Amino acid sequence: MEERQNQEGGIIDQDHDQSNQGLPDHMNPQKTTEKEEDSVEIGPQMEERGKEKGMEEGEMKKEMQMEAEVQVELVPSAPGLQMSFIRGTDLFGYVGIEAVLDQMRNKTIKAGFEFNIMVVGQSGLGKSTLVNTLFKSKVSRKSCTPNYEEKISKTVKLHTVSHVIEEKGVKMKLTVIDTPGFGDQINNENCWEPIVKYVNEQYEKYLREELHVNRKKRIPDSRVHCCIYFLPATGHRLRPIDVEFMKRLGEIVSIVPIIAKADTLTIEEREEFKERIRQDLATNGISVYPQKEYDEDPEEHILNNRIRESIPFAVVGTDREHQVNGNKVLGRKTKWGIIEVENVDHCEFANLRDLLIRSHLQDLKDVTHNIHYESYRVRRLNESNVNFRELDLSSWLLENGAADRRGSGSHL
Repeated sequence: MEERQNQEGGIIDQDHDQSNQGLPDHMNPQKTTEKEEDSVEIGPQMEERGKEKGMEEGEMKKEMQMEAEVQVELVPSAPGLQMSFIRGTDLFGYVGIEAVLDQMRNKTIKAGFEFNIMVVGQSGLGKSTLVNTLFKSKVSRKSCTPNYEEKISKTVKLHTVSHVIEEKGVKMKLTVIDTPGFGDQINNENCWEPIVKYVNEQYEKYLREELHVNRKKRIPDSRVHCCIYFLPATGHRLRPIDVEFMKRLGEIVSIVPIIAKADTLTIEEREEFKERIRQDLATNGISVYPQKEYDEDPEEHILNNRIRESIPFAVVGTDREHQVNGNKVLGRKTKWGIIEVENVDHCEFANLRDLLIRSHLQDLKDVTHNIHYESYRVRRLNESNVNFRELDLSSWLLENGAADRRGSGSHL
């Protein structure tokens, strides 16, 4: 029995050795063991080498430590490939990888960037004033139009005004999309349709530019990155028009609801109104920015949770300055004092500005491109109604199977 076990053990060991011969070093347990034994012997080898060179004990320890730090962590990856993680402490010296951040910054500063913001709400809620307050300049359509007359439009019309704003060498092309006439009629049925149509038209325009063979190096971006929806400070609940609009627009654009002219409510009324609105949003399944499913890491989740707890922001807008304790502040002057727009104890305008510009501007653009536009692009291409000849695709592309793929309903 013992002889048989020894024979079987010898056969198993032999087979095991043969099966490991074809494996890479980092996946071969036998060679890994040999490497571990070699690494264990580093200490004695270094001591002998140090004695031969006549090194002092401190210098010898430093060299041993350096040699140990330089060891690379091997990670199994795809067959035939070997990947490793080399951390900063493992480098022999400064490489300069971090300089790529400066390169990206310099390219962005030279090229500038675009930000398109839509404001929606009935007349008289201070949309133009709030936009001017956000960017501390007269950027609204009302401010830019000479001899502007306030008229209630019979239908919902969309007007765009673009500006290039420069601050500390950074240029931003800001486009403000206004929606006069929304919610101003006795019958507001389907008043959101022109807005939905406009948002989808911008996605279609971007998609067509992408599908051109000789497309532009940088495609002009007219897609709506954020929609600020103005809620009147009624103190009650969401109106049917509010629910219907945010339900439809929330699927195609990032919506940030705000309570306009919040200085007409007391602090207690404001908090109760905000809580009712949050309940109505949850009950009706309305998705507003920032959505939980788009949080990328725990740190971002904590930050966005604070924002979600504050939505809708209760804001006050003004473009007039007043003296308060010797300092000029943006505020609304009343008989009983000055409501400071940027004072978080008075209103939540500062929180809204931080969200839109200082902390989440790039994220708003990323969500627009990666979520909303991507959903539109997939839906359009799956419809298989894209006429490649209208898109000026070359006959070469059509001859090489594009037409066949279109006919077979391919995802392209």
